[in-house]
Amino acid sequence: MMDISAYLDVAPAPRAVVDGATRHGDAARFYRRVDGQWTGYSWARFAADLRGAARYLIDAGLEPGQCAAVFAHNSIEWAVAALGIQAAGAIMVPIYPASTSEQAAYILDHSDAAFVFCGDDELADRVCANAGNRARIIRLDHKAARDAETSWIELAEVGGIADNADASVVDDRLAAIDNDDIGLMLYTSGTSGRPKGVPLSHNNTGLNAVDWFHNNQALLHEDAVDLFWLPMSHIFGFGELCLGNTLGFTSYMCTPQQVMDEIVDVKPTTFYSVPAYWEKLARTAMAEPDETKRTERLLAATGGRLRFCLSGGAGLKREIKELFYAAGILIIEGYGLTETSPTLTINRPGEFRFDSVGKPLASVQLKLADDGEILAKGPNVFSGYHKNPEATAAAFDEDGWFHTGDIGRFTEDGFLQIVDRKKDILVTAGGKNVAPANIELRFCDEPVIEQLVVYGDDKKYLVAGVWVSEDVDAGEAERLVGEAIQRVNGELARFETIKKFFVSQTPLTVADGHLTSSLKLRRKAVYKAFERQFEALYG
Repeated sequence: MMDISAYLDVAPAPRAVVDGATRHGDAARFYRRVDGQWTGYSWARFAADLRGAARYLIDAGLEPGQCAAVFAHNSIEWAVAALGIQAAGAIMVPIYPASTSEQAAYILDHSDAAFVFCGDDELADRVCANAGNRARIIRLDHKAARDAETSWIELAEVGGIADNADASVVDDRLAAIDNDDIGLMLYTSGTSGRPKGVPLSHNNTGLNAVDWFHNNQALLHEDAVDLFWLPMSHIFGFGELCLGNTLGFTSYMCTPQQVMDEIVDVKPTTFYSVPAYWEKLARTAMAEPDETKRTERLLAATGGRLRFCLSGGAGLKREIKELFYAAGILIIEGYGLTETSPTLTINRPGEFRFDSVGKPLASVQLKLADDGEILAKGPNVFSGYHKNPEATAAAFDEDGWFHTGDIGRFTEDGFLQIVDRKKDILVTAGGKNVAPANIELRFCDEPVIEQLVVYGDDKKYLVAGVWVSEDVDAGEAERLVGEAIQRVNGELARFETIKKFFVSQTPLTVADGHLTSSLKLRRKAVYKAFERQFEALYG
């Protein structure tokens, strides 16, 4: 069990890197592949580069309380830029790299971002495509700057020299930050309409982390080795970065496409992931009937050293959690939202239920509204949407409870179970309430199905639109999908079963509005775009 007493004082996130450099010095904070070989990046360099980025921004005119954005895929430079923004007393605004030019422009304009760090030519071009953009572009990719851009090399050199000459500029700016100041503003992708800016203070995220440390202390350990692939533009990935900075992780950076290979090579002791990768790992062992051999396969697939595992972003199937637990690997799962910094509930080592998302954290208050909606209060709950008083008024009731938009129920022993998103519940013509996401989740283990969307509000029965995996033979798709649906139907109540389906040849994309920039389903948009195909199934 790790001694967490040193990590219980809330401070701005960059402070963990600066303090960590004093403790860890030339030890590697990150490893990344360079010409195929793992190459280290030390704590000392991380702190120096962070300070150099902060100094450059300060000298370039970034004021405390202003916004600066990061629009890039994961990299060490992403982390340096983000924490450099915060060290300058400013507000870091991450933009999903899948965002279109229009989406990125909206966030930059709505946040009044003074600077935007772009990962490559393509992302910089998306920013430049909007003539009204006022943010200065800084490159993260070490390439020469084009017109009206600043290169990463220039930032590092100019900022580094200035900070070495006079460290007090960054020290004073960092010391002046109040924990109630906003340090982070994420834009929720939403399932309809424009994204909403969610400002989070250093206290919001910091106090949530303190609760998190207490909850998971039994599984936290010194010298943790982390395989880091979650997008830092999402609060789950940014949280992993900051927790690693605080707890002293050694993080190996990889892309989502590299996870399955690198986890075997790196042999991490801690792994944070969305359900899709836990499911991929589980598939390596599920078909093995012998329990001993199944455990051996699972340990081989994960590197054999996992001690702390976290799943988030969506619900993980109970069967997957039980499979890992039988192999001695407990996957911790919780529930929360960007607006709650993010965690509200979490299962605990020694106190968990796989049919739940755990119990409320110590500082969190939860209750259910009359319709079952989960309502929350606590120091981790944000204070309101940026420049959007109407959305803020709709999110909070007169007693200050935040309305999550999720429907839940408590078990008799106090664990929270999620039923569905409030607005996504289907009511059949027979008056049955159906949570489509719960049905769709059951198809995660079907390799032929990339995406399945359930339809049937006010209908006599449910149908589905199906998007198959790329490697499925088109001539076999209908048969294979039919077999998969038949298998899952056998696990469902009669009114939940899918009676008919269509296989779509038109992909679901961010550009066409079917998916959010974080690749979540826009259910209403999909229903509208494919209405003719869905309705034809009732003919």
